[in-house]
Amino acid sequence: MTVRVERSMTVSAPPERVWAFIADPDQRARPISVVEDWEVISDEEATWHISLPIPIIDRTIRIETRDVERREPEYVRFVGRSKVMQVQGEHELEPTDDGGTKLTNRFVVDGKLPGVERFFKRNLDGEMENLEQALRDYLEVEA
Repeated sequence: MTVRVERSMTVSAPPERVWAFIADPDQRARPISVVEDWEVISDEEATWHISLPIPIIDRTIRIETRDVERREPEYVRFVGRSKVMQVQGEHELEPTDDGGTKLTNRFVVDGKLPGVERFFKRNLDGEMENLEQALRDYLEVEA
């Protein structure tokens, strides 16, 4: 089973400011609750160490993430691969008429072990909320 989530939000900041957050591997990893640690390898690569509360998994999972498409400041798509799951994320930025930005986030998770999809089906929407709140906090601080 594949889990898919799409959410859009509008913020009163230009696409360049939103891009500075969303294209940064540090900023993308920090708000996700199951990401315990991460290593930024380059502007386009990072390794996430996640911990899932699933009985069959008793260790952190290493996920190699890499941007596979970038069109600054309007779109970034990344993929993450590990032995237990694959994840794909897309962030699409569109300028609004009032100088703000509409940000559309899409995530797809394919689990390879029992319980992975069930966990993300229950929790992926909340993880998207965490990402949106982190963006809003970032824009407040960077104002």
